[in-house]
Amino acid sequence: MIGISLAAALSLIVSMALMPWLINLLYRFKFGQEVRDDGPEGHKTKQGTPTMGGMVIILGAVIGYFVAHAAMVLTGTGAGPTVSGLLVMFLFVGMGCVGFLDDFIKIYKRRSLGLRSGAKMVGQAVVGIGFAYGVTQFPNGYGYTPAAPQLSFLRDFGPPLMIGLFVLWALFLIVGFSNAVNLTDGLDGLATGAVILSLVAYIFIGNWQLRQSCVEALTANCYQVRDPLDLAVVAAAVLGACIAFLWFNAPPAKIFMGDTGSLALGGLIVGLAITTRTQLLLLLIGGLFVIITLSVMVQITSFRFTGKRIFRMAPLQHHFELKGWAETTIVIRFWIIQGLFVATAIGLFYLEWMPR
Repeated sequence: MIGISLAAALSLIVSMALMPWLINLLYRFKFGQEVRDDGPEGHKTKQGTPTMGGMVIILGAVIGYFVAHAAMVLTGTGAGPTVSGLLVMFLFVGMGCVGFLDDFIKIYKRRSLGLRSGAKMVGQAVVGIGFAYGVTQFPNGYGYTPAAPQLSFLRDFGPPLMIGLFVLWALFLIVGFSNAVNLTDGLDGLATGAVILSLVAYIFIGNWQLRQSCVEALTANCYQVRDPLDLAVVAAAVLGACIAFLWFNAPPAKIFMGDTGSLALGGLIVGLAITTRTQLLLLLIGGLFVIITLSVMVQITSFRFTGKRIFRMAPLQHHFELKGWAETTIVIRFWIIQGLFVATAIGLFYLEWMPR
């Protein structure tokens, strides 16, 4: 628990200190958001707001994670970073780099379109494949790897998949959820608040898996998760950085996370799901992201086959904007929906431990 608290506190402090400096720097170089012409009319006022705030989320989380481990090693209260934690951080930073390129091109060329879809997919694939293959390697002394090549819900189930098939499955999750967080990042504070709730779930899950680890006691329901405590530390480090970012991203936002932040955070959530063996539970832990992505898919499918739109505009949050809902009303209500999803997910996770 010391590592979890220390990582969260350090990343929060570092991110709070760096964010005003980044905002001023981006204003100086006029690195502002390019708003789409076909977006909601109210978004025109956001034109020029600094973007790429995800850089501070990433930097703050990385510093918080490694400094917390260094402090634990020096004080004898913990160990250094684990393979599982490093692989998830690799996915987090790697996806952030892809998002940074996308943001930089938008700003440099003064347009709302950054990387071409093909180039963006290649970048996500390179990082995702490296992570997906890596989690099946590096067994510890008990033979546990960061993830097994299997499907998982509350834990692994079913027969092992061929490595190639598992990598494709993991890549599907990584690309899907990184883009889902990107679609959700359309209103001030919306995506950040939803990600914070998901990270809280993974702190609980990692802490519980540590207490019920097969390394500690070979009970019927023990978890064969390689590094549960360090995964909770990773989640806590990013949580602290996200809370700091939300301070500046609350309406009216002084800075946006951009694709730098949204792709990184989406990848991080999937990395935590794969390494904690809760891949399908992610549909609930990230329930809001799933709903918003489905709204886009439904809208595109309906328009393509019938010529009619189901929603006034997709993603879903913009539909309610055009219906006249205030931006803060949408954000808070969507946070409530995400909170209900996360509470349901945690309830299901603990269900098998409830007295029968």
